Amino acid sequence: MCHKVFAVFLLLVVAFYQVGSTPATEQQAEEDSTKVLFPWRQKTVGSGGLQRAKRAWVIPPINTPENTKQIPKNLVQIKSDTLEPGKVLYKIQGPGVDEDPKGFFEINETTGWVTLMNVLDRETHSKFKIKAYALDLSGKPMEDPTELEIHVVDQNDNRPTFVQEEFTGRVHENSKPGTSVMQVEATDADDIETDNAALAYSIIGQESIPPFRINKTMFGIDELTGIISTRDVGLDREEVEGFNITLQVADMSGSGLSSYSSALIYINDVNDNAPNFTSETFQMSATENKVQADIGRITVTDEDEPQTENWWVKYTITAGDPEGNFDIRRDDATNEGIVSVVKPLDYESLNYYELVVMAENESPLRLMGPKTPPSSATVTINVLNQNEPPGFRQSPLRLSVPEGSPAGTLLASNIALDPDRQALRYDVEYDPDQWLFLDDESGEITANKEITKNSRFLTKDVYMAVITVEDTGDYPSTATATVYITVLEVNDFAPEPISLSEFMCNDPEKGSGLILSATDKDQPPHSAPFLFSLDDSEPENIRNWTLHRINDTHAALRLLSAVVEGEYVLPVVLSDSGTPALAEIHMVNVTVCHCNNEGDCQPILAAIFSAGAGLSLGALLIILGSVVLLLLLLLIMAAVEQCRQRPIRKGMLGVSDDDIRDNILNYDEQGGGEEDENAYNMDQLRNPNEIIPPPTTAMPRGKQPVRKDTPYNYPSPSYPRKTPADPTDIEDFINDGLDAADKDPNVPPYDTALIYDFEGDGSLAGSLSSIASGSSDGDQDYDYLNSWGPRFNKLANLYDKH
Repeated sequence: MCHKVFAVFLLLVVAFYQVGSTPATEQQAEEDSTKVLFPWRQKTVGSGGLQRAKRAWVIPPINTPENTKQIPKNLVQIKSDTLEPGKVLYKIQGPGVDEDPKGFFEINETTGWVTLMNVLDRETHSKFKIKAYALDLSGKPMEDPTELEIHVVDQNDNRPTFVQEEFTGRVHENSKPGTSVMQVEATDADDIETDNAALAYSIIGQESIPPFRINKTMFGIDELTGIISTRDVGLDREEVEGFNITLQVADMSGSGLSSYSSALIYINDVNDNAPNFTSETFQMSATENKVQADIGRITVTDEDEPQTENWWVKYTITAGDPEGNFDIRRDDATNEGIVSVVKPLDYESLNYYELVVMAENESPLRLMGPKTPPSSATVTINVLNQNEPPGFRQSPLRLSVPEGSPAGTLLASNIALDPDRQALRYDVEYDPDQWLFLDDESGEITANKEITKNSRFLTKDVYMAVITVEDTGDYPSTATATVYITVLEVNDFAPEPISLSEFMCNDPEKGSGLILSATDKDQPPHSAPFLFSLDDSEPENIRNWTLHRINDTHAALRLLSAVVEGEYVLPVVLSDSGTPALAEIHMVNVTVCHCNNEGDCQPILAAIFSAGAGLSLGALLIILGSVVLLLLLLLIMAAVEQCRQRPIRKGMLGVSDDDIRDNILNYDEQGGGEEDENAYNMDQLRNPNEIIPPPTTAMPRGKQPVRKDTPYNYPSPSYPRKTPADPTDIEDFINDGLDAADKDPNVPPYDTALIYDFEGDGSLAGSLSSIASGSSDGDQDYDYLNSWGPRFNKLANLYDKH
């Protein structure tokens, strides 16, 4: 063990010898006083040759205090033993050198001394990291750069400061000691890791608001956290409103630099004072029959903070007002109770009131001692009498009277009263139909005439009248009421069917049957719904019939099976829904008829077959023959009437205005060429010895037969005749043409002239071109036909030369 200790001692001696064996000069002595670093040191290994040292050197930070006055100041010297001294150049780079903030550090290129050139402020720059380089004389890097970290050592050069110039807090009155009130805070710009920023809080002064009310220390502060808490009892808001506290904070745990501030602590009010009435009794008066908003005020005192829930009073009437005639509301500004009348008072019933009123705060009372009952007071109210007008017990007065009520019927009695118990006088002010008789002393209302719904003064079965009542006091007063009389409907009419005779199909499968409907002169609820049924007193009559209800006013009469077609009389019982219900039996005539495929009834055939069901075959044939003969006579009469109405000489304008062609054909027979000789016999015009041409040979154009009914010495009229100036005179124009044709011996009769048109080869008739012997077609102008209207357009087209 001793050998090991001795070996360690020898190693320490050798190491000390190696460090101290360098010759010392005056400059080296100065350098020895600072730190010298060898970041690029070499060592000998192996056979004695030099090799480069290991690079992962950890260089400790270099500390320098802020605010030093010794400028410039050497901080550290770096050296490299790679080359001989004087052959190495040293350089530094980074913040504080050639980067912001610039100008704080420099290095001696030859010796490697890093020098501080300006005063440092730790609160601005707490540390610097710069790089150091070793170069040969040619500027070639000899080693990798080494990082130097320079720390600025803090000095207590900053005072602590409060974050607010004045702090504000609140605490409830009567709070227990140790109740937290608020927390204050301060900061220090010095290094928080040192005592330079170790803060301590304290209270150095306390004053009550108002001053000198409480002299004992009521608050304390935690020197580390700055939390202010209550320290004593006796916080009473009714005594003081708050406290003004002077605060101090100091660094170096209270022994260094210090600063000051203040804190205002207000006392919050709690409801620890109950309201109290200023008097035990209050006197007021109120006039009867009036609703008055304000008849008086009651007052209280409360020491709690005004205009808060702890001060505002809630008033309650606890006794003396069973009908709820009074109310008390609070005046928020003064906290007084305002007494008002909410229901009219009656002097004759009660002429004074004694109200018991209780006062409480809106918020619950928090007392430190025993709980006391709420404060109460008595409010006496005297009722003042006045002459009150009479009043109707019901206004408006609504009466319901059944229709048909006779005169003298009692309608209403005891309809009014007088609060002062004076005699009353009644009168009718408005009664348009004189329905009412009003006793002027008792006020009894009876019917003056029969009550009916026929009055023109009824509006929706309601009759209106107006009556008045007046007292007999020294200063009479009057009241008015409207009387509404509703005339009640009475079931005095039975329902009636709308139709008592109908047709229906014999086939139960066709149609929906016979629809029966009814009406009632009464009004609801004495009318619909109606009840339809068949009278079963004679079952034989209704054996094949049934009734089905459709709705309130309709029912369907149907056949259960086919019956003999004819007329049937069915007893239908029809009743309403009145109270009591009225019913009557009505005989409904139903004609059962034959229906077609669409279900439509054919009532004529049904009547015939129904009538023939009880007749003989001969009688039936006679009836049918009479019907046929009657139809023939009707047809003949229609034909004769048509012939009588046919015009004789009006020609084309006398029969029809619809088609001009129909008008032309109305002028006797219009022949069919050579085959038609009924109207004009060609044999009467030819010479008996003349040879009859073949039927296929047409009569030569221009050769006309000679008429025997006209003298030969009549001159031929000129053709064509002048067209009338007005197309409406066409009738006169045609009549003139007829007259001229009748007197012309060279033309056949006018009524057969149309058959002498060109009929082709073989026609016995000649061409009509020779009728107008004095002129030819080419010499005539037929343009005037176009002005006669659309009915002559076709005729105009026949003579169009183009």
